[in-house]
Amino acid sequence: MARLVVIDGLDGSGKTTQFDRLDEYLSALGTKYKKICFPDYEQPSSSLVKMYLKGEFGNSPDSVNAYAASSFYAVDRYASFKRFWQHDYNEGALILAARYTTSNAIHQMPKLPKNQWDSYLNWLNGYEYDLLGLPRPDLVVFLDMPPSVSQCLLSHRYRGDADRRDIHERDVKYLQDCREAALYAAEKLCWKVVPCAMNGKPLPQHEITNKLIKLINE
Repeated sequence: MARLVVIDGLDGSGKTTQFDRLDEYLSALGTKYKKICFPDYEQPSSSLVKMYLKGEFGNSPDSVNAYAASSFYAVDRYASFKRFWQHDYNEGALILAARYTTSNAIHQMPKLPKNQWDSYLNWLNGYEYDLLGLPRPDLVVFLDMPPSVSQCLLSHRYRGDADRRDIHERDVKYLQDCREAALYAAEKLCWKVVPCAMNGKPLPQHEITNKLIKLINE
């Protein structure tokens, strides 16, 4: 049976690093798998996402409502599925995804009042999985890096140049709200949460990787 594993987290949570480490691990095992990343910035299907993140629809995340922004990302995923990995999935390959439908829950749900979060999650799952026909994940892992720590990591990524951050990355309050939304969605949708920091400092990369490997093997 096909297996879809999603690694998600806030900006600066170490997703790319852990994704690359899992790639090396699976390659060494000789596992039949395919890796996918969202948004797929190299493809035209991500055009609306790039415009949104650059602030072309407004200078804050709230400039585009949760449902419109969710659609930008959903279309990019649909195009990727149909063009690049549907065959592998149907043939039973392990699909390793950096971000997925789950990212809409993390980054778009905070724009809504909390009494609408459940209805948004129901809409999101029905829209992407039922109406668009995207596969449902077998495992979702949320890398829980508190924004207070991730901001330092983002600063190193951009060498202190705050102007290079997109509208999500530079809004600390928004990132804090995203973490709250992610933990809410994790409880509701049975995601696995992997803590990535302790006492205000990131945990060693290998410790996090070992936890991810254990979850995938289970």
